[in-house]
Amino acid sequence: MNAKRIIYCHLALLIAFTVQASAQQQPSVPVSSSLILTNAIPLPNEQGRIDHFALDPAGRVFVCIVGNDKVAVVETSSDKEVHSISMPHPQGAVYVPEFNKLFVGSHDGKLFIFDGTTYNLIGSIDFGGDTDNVRYEPSGKRVYVGHGDGLDAGIAAVDPRTNQRLEEDYKLDAHPESFQLETSGQRIFVNLPDLKQIDVIDRKTGSVAKWPMANYRDNFPMALDEGDHRLFVGAKTPPRLVVLNTDTGQVVAALPSVADTDDLYYDAEYHRIYMPGGQG
Repeated sequence: MNAKRIIYCHLALLIAFTVQASAQQQPSVPVSSSLILTNAIPLPNEQGRIDHFALDPAGRVFVCIVGNDKVAVVETSSDKEVHSISMPHPQGAVYVPEFNKLFVGSHDGKLFIFDGTTYNLIGSIDFGGDTDNVRYEPSGKRVYVGHGDGLDAGIAAVDPRTNQRLEEDYKLDAHPESFQLETSGQRIFVNLPDLKQIDVIDRKTGSVAKWPMANYRDNFPMALDEGDHRLFVGAKTPPRLVVLNTDTGQVVAALPSVADTDDLYYDAEYHRIYMPGGQG
C-alpha cells in the first residue's frame, strides 16, 4: 500500500459497528452505518506499506512504514509530516507521554526507544525475532511487547523509566499478533493466528487459558470493552468481527466484515467498533 495517498489509507475501507453495551445503555449519537471522510494527510516523502501507528494525545501520529524503513511523524494541527525516523522494518509503536518516549517494534526483533522531542535514539532491546505489537500499561508503568515465533514467542515487559527489559515475560507457543491489557484486572488477551486461538494470560499467577478460534481463522486485530466484558477480534478467514464474552471465552456474535483486517478500535463513548480492511 502506497503511503503517499493518505495517512489513513490503512483505513480506506471501513465498517463502523454500533455496539450496545446493554439493553439499557444507548449510544449518545444517532446510529449510522457509515462514516464521512473529512480530511486526508498526504505523505509525499514516503513509500511502501503502512503497518500500525501510535497516537500522541497532544496531536501527533507516529506511522510505521515498514516498506520504507521509517516512522513518519505527522502533526494533526498542520496536517503535515514534520519528521521521519529511520529504523529497520518498523511494525508496532506506542508513545508514552508520561516519559515522552516512543517505543517501536521491528520485524528484525528489536524494540527501539526514541526521545519524543528530538526523535534521537535512546536505546534498543533485542528480543531475538519479530517484535510487533506494543502496548503501555500506565498503572504498572510497563511497556508490553509481543515478540518471537514458535516456542520463542512471548509477551515481555519493559520499564519505560530505565528502558530496561524486566524479568516479567509470558511464554507463548506461537507469534503474538494484537493483544489487549485489562486495566481493572490482571489479564492479557493475545491473538495467536498460527494456533487458531486466543491465549488469556493472568499477570498475577502466570496461568494461561486457551480459547479456540477454529471457526474464525487468521485472528490478527483485537479490541477490548472491559466494562461490558466483551472482546472484539477481527478474523480474516472468513472475514468476520467476532465478539467474545471475556468471562467465559464464548463467542456471542460473528458479524460479516471487511477482509484483510489488521487493526481494530473500540470507541467507548459512542459504542462503536472501527475496523479497517485491505479489501471490501
